[in-house]
This record gives sequence, structure tokens and C-alpha cells, in this order.
Amino acid sequence: MYKLLIFDWDGTLIDSQARIIASMQAAAVELGHDPLCPEAVRNIIGLGLPEAIRELIPHIESDALDQMRERYAHHFLVENQTPTELYPGVERTLHSLKQQGYRLAVATGKSRRGLDRALTDTGLGKLFEITRCADETRSKPDPLMLHQILAEMAVPADEAVMIGDTEYDLEMGTRAGVPTVAVSYGAHHLDRLRGHRPLTEIHHFPELQIWLEELKDETTQGIVS
Repeated sequence: MYKLLIFDWDGTLIDSQARIIASMQAAAVELGHDPLCPEAVRNIIGLGLPEAIRELIPHIESDALDQMRERYAHHFLVENQTPTELYPGVERTLHSLKQQGYRLAVATGKSRRGLDRALTDTGLGKLFEITRCADETRSKPDPLMLHQILAEMAVPADEAVMIGDTEYDLEMGTRAGVPTVAVSYGAHHLDRLRGHRPLTEIHHFPELQIWLEELKDETTQGIVS
């Protein structure tokens, strides 16, 4: 039975794609880089910011990368006013899962500054026992982020689930020995996620709770029989 639910943030709990794309594009234009197409930026959602920038601008120098990081953060946190809303059912479902005794965590490619602001803005911070950000460890898909969460919470890998919308989330889970759940409504197309053999696919966030309840029922029936 799974005890720990580890969530990606952008594209899994909150719809922030438009803001991420617009902010990255604005930073690139401001600093004189070639324009970035939306699909290219969508593809790097989930990576840590330095890794994402290097994917988008492969030959960028260290100083220019630092400038891109700063300007992207400025646009995302200050300049860009594109709304970022929790996906339907997220808040209610997370509260319900917490009440049922599941332990909740976040593993994200966001910076600590960005995630803390998002947790405050959404009011969800109190629900998560631990959060880990890309600027505190290695970027997805490296499994270190999950290893650290599991170690700190003293939960075996096979008693946790990684829930995410990108290949980076699912690859990280696989490499850490953590089962995964694919989210179909986020940044990466479901066909890409299926290659990592997730336990299940969810198309609306509340489906996660339904799936977990079905697993409980199956376990209970197995014990009774």
C-alpha cells in the first residue's frame, strides 16, 4: 500500500505553462537571444532552470546563463501577469488525501523562491511534509531529489508514488525505484509518458484519489479472501 504521494508542481498541480513560456520567451528577447518557440519551452518544463536554459540555448556562456536565470525569474514573478490556477479538483483532493492519512510531498524543477511563493499564494503549503526544489539538489530526471525525500521521510521507495506530467518526472521515479502515475493534461503528451510504464494515467486530478481507493479495496478483498 502506498503511503507517500510525491507531486510535481508545474503542469501537475497548477496550470502555469502559459506563464512559463511567455516569461522564458521575454527573457530571451530582452537579452538578445534568438526567439524561442512555445513548443521548445514547453518541452523543458520540469527541468531545473539552468538545465532548461541550456536545452533552449545550447551554446550559452555561464555569465549569459546567469542573466537568463535572473531575467526569467523577474518576468515570471514580477512582470508577467498571466494567471496560474490550480487545476480543477486539486485543492479539494489534496485535503481529502491528507485527511485519509497519506503523506504528501513536492518534487519540482522550480526554484525554492518560486515554490515558496506558489505555496503561499495557493495556501497549499501546510499540506506538504517536505518539498524539494531543483536549486537545492540535482535537476530531474536525476533521482537524487527523490532519494533525499525518501530518506528524510523514512519511507521505502516501493511505498511511495511519483505523480507528474513530464518524462522527466517519470524517468526520475523509475531511476529512484519509485512507482509513477502519469498526468495527461500537462506539458508532455501522454504518448511520451507511456514509454516509462506508469502504474496508471489520470486525465483529471481527482481521478488520483479514485485510483488509490480502488487499490485499497483490492487489498482489502485480498486479505478477506
